[in-house]
Amino acid sequence: MEEISLSAQLREELGRAKVKNLRETGFVPAVIYAAGKETLSLKVSKSELIQLVHQHHNIESAVIHLKVKGDSKAKSRPCLIKEIQYDPVHGEIIHVDLNEISLTKVIKVNIPVVAKGEPVGVKQEGGSLEHNLWEVEIECLPTSIPQNIEVDVSNMKMGDAVHVKDLPVPPGVKILNDPEAAVLSVAAPMKEEAPVEAVEGEIPQEPEVIKEKKEVPSEEGEQAEEPKEKKEPKEKKQE
Repeated sequence: MEEISLSAQLREELGRAKVKNLRETGFVPAVIYAAGKETLSLKVSKSELIQLVHQHHNIESAVIHLKVKGDSKAKSRPCLIKEIQYDPVHGEIIHVDLNEISLTKVIKVNIPVVAKGEPVGVKQEGGSLEHNLWEVEIECLPTSIPQNIEVDVSNMKMGDAVHVKDLPVPPGVKILNDPEAAVLSVAAPMKEEAPVEAVEGEIPQEPEVIKEKKEVPSEEGEQAEEPKEKKEPKEKKQE
């Protein structure tokens, strides 16, 4: 289990204008939810939060021990990040939602699947490693959450596949995905269609263009053939 400490303060700044000023002073607004407990509006240090996100690749599945300054009910609250909201234009963190959890109750989280090594089917047979599932959903105690699931793919040959039921998991961890779902596979290289070679001496035939006969209406309203271009009479030579 990956444990992280994060400090926060109770937030009195509510409303769009006040929250905007809060962000300008180096804080990120946050909310922590808990079953049967009061929802708290908090603010956390923007620089501290950014550092945690960069240091921990799978921050959403890490147990965070939140220390809230001015909260007399608990010294620290174990929680998981529910959602991190980013500014769509600048990409900055603008809000964080957290869920307080119990360390003695089973929870569900998603963790990544990591491939280790280079498959024989890729190195020697020219295939490609297909990553069908990048993460799986697991169920376990918060204290048993693995950072990821590593799969050794070195011995995989062309056509081999690793399914959910084949994934190595530590004791106390249950994968909730379909056991028959493919996680990793080695696919054959795509064949390129060979260009058609022209037979020597053969002249490619061009499609025949059929020209429609133009018709012009006659004075009586009937369709008549377009008159041929008249040729100007040649001038007589002066004697």
